[in-house]
Amino acid sequence: MTTGLKVAVIGGGSSYTPELVEGMIQHYVEFPVADLWLVDVPEGEEKLTIVGSLAERMVQRAGVPMRVHRTLDRRAAIDGADFVVTQIRVGRLPARVRDERLPLAHDCIGQETTGAGGFAKGLRTIPVILDICRDIEELAPNAWMVNFTNPTGMVTEAVLKYSRVKNVGLCNLAIGTRMQIAEMARVDRHQVHFEWIGINHLNWATKIRVGAEDITARILDTQSAGQSITVQNIPDFGWDPEFLRSVGMLPCSYLRYYYQTDTMLEDERERAQREGTRGEVVQRLEAELFELYRDPALAIKPPQLEKRGGAYYSLAAVELMASIYSDRGDVQTVNVANGTILPFLPEDASIEVNAVIDREGAHPLAINTPVPAQIRGLLQVVKAYEELTVEAAVHGDYHAALQALTIHPLVTAGTTARALLDEILAANREYLPQFFR
Repeated sequence: MTTGLKVAVIGGGSSYTPELVEGMIQHYVEFPVADLWLVDVPEGEEKLTIVGSLAERMVQRAGVPMRVHRTLDRRAAIDGADFVVTQIRVGRLPARVRDERLPLAHDCIGQETTGAGGFAKGLRTIPVILDICRDIEELAPNAWMVNFTNPTGMVTEAVLKYSRVKNVGLCNLAIGTRMQIAEMARVDRHQVHFEWIGINHLNWATKIRVGAEDITARILDTQSAGQSITVQNIPDFGWDPEFLRSVGMLPCSYLRYYYQTDTMLEDERERAQREGTRGEVVQRLEAELFELYRDPALAIKPPQLEKRGGAYYSLAAVELMASIYSDRGDVQTVNVANGTILPFLPEDASIEVNAVIDREGAHPLAINTPVPAQIRGLLQVVKAYEELTVEAAVHGDYHAALQALTIHPLVTAGTTARALLDEILAANREYLPQFFR
């Protein structure tokens, strides 16, 4: 690639965008973005204007030669791009709130990427992402798509199966885990290494090392309530030490929904009554953030953005793009095609593992740890749910959708799945024409 990169950000009016801009500024030397295109849909034009103006002030303050463009014309943004970052939310935050409240009404976990909520988000999102991919295939066939849009694993799998776009899916869970372990061990994050096994939001860390020392057992012993490794939007109930020893690996935060379902469901119910669902809390946080973003004197990413979640998003995204651009050959954790890495999953499935990153993309590393039955079995069931959800989203297949919800561990019964599916389709009808032809 030549210098003077063009990067298009689809969903540029997101409250996360200032963090991404900060990352590009900080890493400008190794990732020289000449033109940053922020694009959004007409409904997001006001936020795009606010965020775009802040981005311009940030760039000007930093003194880097980066031009910021704002547009509602997605094709103009994509045309000739070197990288396309996708960070969209189809239906915006009101749809997220519905995704959370509908399952709760059926005594099921209501969460935006896991269970029935993640299912609804996947149905809305996958067709739009594939439409973006068609633009990339036509207008920027050599571009890399870096996808942060949730549910990242299913989105990545849909692109792998139904598009020719060069695509890497990205999540901040692994880099956040590395940061927290580094803080516990009081070392630089580059000294922390682990194997990351699983699919997006369903993964385990093992062989956790600081330098040559394996500290897995020590880390597992520290995972008590209030001190365990978690993310902003998931409460920390800690882990039972004996249970963790039986797992033998460090579960990611989202596994609380599977391993502590009753506790998590009760917490969701209580919070929904007291302060609203996480989506409703985020709506209030975003209102506050955009008031800050409007301030013409603001020219940095405000610290209040940390409350929004998504920690280390810009670091993960920019490091990935810089490694592809510079042909670094370093190791990062990404969502890629399985191949034969996890032999008990389909070869064309999306998995989330460590991979070597170079100009040809992501090359997943072999898993050296035997995957025990308790982990293999859960992965197979949830991956089957993901496969069915992708097919349902692409083809408007009601039966695939019904089977997807029925087999998901966080949907309690087949009758519940049928009722939930019908309510999800009705509530999202304007976003799901494939089901209503």
